[in-house]
Order: sequence, then C-alpha cells, then structure tokens
Amino acid sequence: MISFFGEYEVAIDAKGRFLLPSVLRKQMADSAGEQFVIKRDFENCLTIYPVSTWKAISEKINKLNDFKPAVREFKRLFLNGATMVDLDSADRMLIPKPLQEYAGIKKDMVLAAQGNKLELWDKDTYYNYLREKSVNMSSLAEDVADDFGNPFENL
Repeated sequence: MISFFGEYEVAIDAKGRFLLPSVLRKQMADSAGEQFVIKRDFENCLTIYPVSTWKAISEKINKLNDFKPAVREFKRLFLNGATMVDLDSADRMLIPKPLQEYAGIKKDMVLAAQGNKLELWDKDTYYNYLREKSVNMSSLAEDVADDFGNPFENL
C-alpha cells in the first residue's frame, strides 16, 4: 500500500500539465503504475489517487444504498468529474480544464501528500487554508485522537 508524504510546489504549464516530483515517483515505486484518478474534493482542492487505491474506494462507494437521497447526493458530489489520467513520458500529468476551474488553479500549485492520495491546491488557497486552520490544531488533534489513539505512545 502506498503512503505518500511531503509537500511540493509545482506549476501548471500552458497545456494544463504539471510535473510529478521525482520524490513522489520514488515513493510509489512500481506499485502505482502510470494511471491515476483525479477528482474534485473538499475545500476546493483536487485529489489524485493511484488507480489501485481509487478502485478500492469506488467499490465501497458503489455498495452504498442508492435508495437514500443523501447517498445519491454524496455519490454525485464525490464521483462526478473523476477522470482517469496517465503520466506522459516526461512524468507530467494533465489536469482537465473543469477541474482546474473548480480548484481555482492558475499557475502555481501545491501537491500535498495525504497518505494514500495526493491533494492538489492552488498555492495561495493552500497556504491561506493552512494559516487559517492551524490555529485550531490542538483542539482538532484532541477531537480525532479517539479514532487512532496516541500515535507516539510506543515509540
């Protein structure tokens, strides 16, 4: 299973492509291949999944009960616009125009690792989000601590 880490500033070119940093390619080794799924996500960023990770997530989502209106709405918002993309021979990834517009991406971006996925943000939006949200880091850590316990406990 892939576990990405790090934060990388990247730029989009005139054709809507960006270069996947070599350090991320090394983190993937050969397990992710060359195909990814890129989609809209929360907080107006884009999320990039290796196709193997995306398959596991979409299988779970497809098992949700479509007779519930909230499920149908969630599936539309989560799945619509998801696009399969390949890395080209120069390790560049194309961002579809509608997804660029959704995330407000113009030129400079941040690719932020999130475990089994990558988030792609407009650079200014990303750093503004971090400045705004980091003031609550302590209470946020307390709120989610029950989900995984103390990660530093047995170090």
